[in-house]
Formats: sequence, structure tokens, C-alpha cells
Amino acid sequence: MPHVRSIWNGAISFGLVSIPIKVVNATESHSISFRQVHLDDGGRIRYRKFCELEDREVTTGEIGKAYEDADGTLIPVTDEELAALPIPTARTIEIVAFVPAERIDPLQMDTAYYLAANGVPATKPYVLLREALKRSQKVAVAKFALRGRERLGMLRVVDDVIAMHGLLWPDEIRSTQEVAPDASVTVRDKELDLADALMDTLGEVELTELHDDYREAVEELIAAKASGELPAAPPAGERAGGKVLDLMAALEKSVRAAKVSRGEETGEGTGKETGARTGESAEVTPLPSRRSARTTPKEVGGKKSTSTAKKAAAKKTAAKSTAKSTGQAAGKAAATKSTAKKAAAKKTTAKKATGKKTAAKKATSRGRASA
Repeated sequence: MPHVRSIWNGAISFGLVSIPIKVVNATESHSISFRQVHLDDGGRIRYRKFCELEDREVTTGEIGKAYEDADGTLIPVTDEELAALPIPTARTIEIVAFVPAERIDPLQMDTAYYLAANGVPATKPYVLLREALKRSQKVAVAKFALRGRERLGMLRVVDDVIAMHGLLWPDEIRSTQEVAPDASVTVRDKELDLADALMDTLGEVELTELHDDYREAVEELIAAKASGELPAAPPAGERAGGKVLDLMAALEKSVRAAKVSRGEETGEGTGKETGARTGESAEVTPLPSRRSARTTPKEVGGKKSTSTAKKAAAKKTAAKSTAKSTGQAAGKAAATKSTAKKAAAKKTTAKKATGKKTAAKKATSRGRASA
């Protein structure tokens, strides 16, 4: 890697195998840096090193190191004294173990470096270690010294290169006990369903497609001012509030916004949703969920108009009135029919009675005639 400046030269100690390597930075910062200037005349503001006892500027050669004790006492320590301390890893990356990658807590990861083979004789052992790491699917834990202190590192394979991540020592990771939220807070299944739906809607992304929008805006601002143009006014965007009043409504709104950003149809459905809790009627459509065993979450749709609601109410009233009229008419018809049947029955009874009286008279007349 001739075009990349190495920051450290040494060797990887792999048992009795020594691999000469060069260490180069694996990352680079693209942040835009600014200089401090005097607003009145644009002059550069510089910092100078002054001795507070003599009140004068001192040179680099006059500056040394000292440790400040708890009571404020300064204890001088020279570079020669530090160099004389026994540091086995002063020029060696000493591998101490091989562990599964999941054993390394991401919180420990610090700066990343690429390790390059230093010279042709280092190529064979370098490739041997690289292939051994690939086949074992493990990472190497190592100790090394850089910038005056011993550090912990993790070696892994990136493409065809051995990369090393500086690691914080375990005792440098703070406890989470005072940061964790109140354990009494509970989350409902419906809220988890909506969170799942939001995760599904957002989907995945190619990390290589992500870029720094703010840095691009700063570059455009600088380019415009350098050419004498007025910088364009930034578009007004919605700022997320710092207080969530309704978690369900926020989740539902997030799902809709994610769908709109992806160009998906939000659609309209029927039913009531969270908006009904505030006295508003709304339409919803079902959202996809990974968990089929749970109730499918619903999405907020548009509000029903007042005229539509009035028309629906009028139709409902008319239907009730029609049904009532039909029922009354049917009742009257049934009553009329029943009355007619009763009249016919009375008429038949009367005819039978008349027939019996006539027969009785005839019989009486016959008896009188025979006597």
C-alpha cells in the first residue's frame, strides 16, 4: 500500500511465528473543519502555549509531562522513564486467544486499522494467518502498544486483508444500571405489532447508499458563498417533537410516512381506529405483520366527511320509516283477513242453524198431519 502512510511498524506474534506488518488507518474523516477568525477583520485566531508562572510563550522543547495528583501536586515524568518501562508489546501485536466474534461487545470497539504485510518474506505467514482466521470463523484477541500505552485489539479478515480493531479494556465500559428505563413500564401487544409493521415497511437498505446530507449542505453553502452567490434558503421541514403524547398514533403515522416515502399505496378501508379515542371517526386498512398469531394491526385512513355521515344517517332513517310503514300495512292486511274469516264462519254457522230450524218445522208439520 505505497500511497497510504503507515502509522506503526512492527510484527504480529502468532505463537513462534512472527509476521512483519505495517499499520495504516482503515477509516478517514470527511468532516468539514473550520478555523476560528476575528469577526472584525477576519484574522486567524491562534493558540499559543504560555507558562503561567513566567507569563511568557514557551517552545516545544521546553514542554514536558507531569502527573497531577489528587491534591494538585505535579509529579514530573520524563519520556526516558516511560521508554524504560517493560512493555512486551512495544513493537509487537501479540495474539493471546482466538474467540467467536459474538464474544466481542461492540461497545468495546474503537479505531480500526488495516495490517499490511511488510515485505515479501512476510507474505506467506500473513496469508497463513488470514486463511486460518477465515476457516475457524473466529477473531484473534491481541495486545499491542500505540502512542505510549498498551491497548487491546481484535484481528479479523476484511476481504483479503487482516484488519485490527482497537478495543477498550473491559473496565473502561460503564455500567448500564443507572441508564436503563423504569422496569415497571409495560408494552402492549398491539404496540409491538405496529412496531413490527413499521420495521417491515422500512425494510432493509444498502449501507453503501447512505451519505452525509448535512456535509453536502455545508459544501453547497461554502461553494455558493465562495462564488458570491446568496445561499439558498433551506426547505422548511417538520421537527420531531420531544414529547410523544400518543404512542399508537405516532407508530401509525410513522408507518404511513414510511409507505409514502417508498411510493406504496396507503389505501382506504373501513372501521375505527385510534382516532376514535379523541372523538374522531376514521378509516383504517390492515397492515402486514410477521406474527400471524397476533391480531393484524390497522392503519389510519382518511376522515369521513360530515355530508357523507348525514346522508348515511338519512338513508338509515328512511329505511327504518319504510320498514315501519310496511310492517303497519302488513298488520292491517292480516287483521282484515282475520275479520273476513270470522265473518264467513259466522255466516256458515247461521246457515246451518237456519237449516236445522227448517227441518224441525217440516218434521212437526208431518207429525200433525199423520195424527
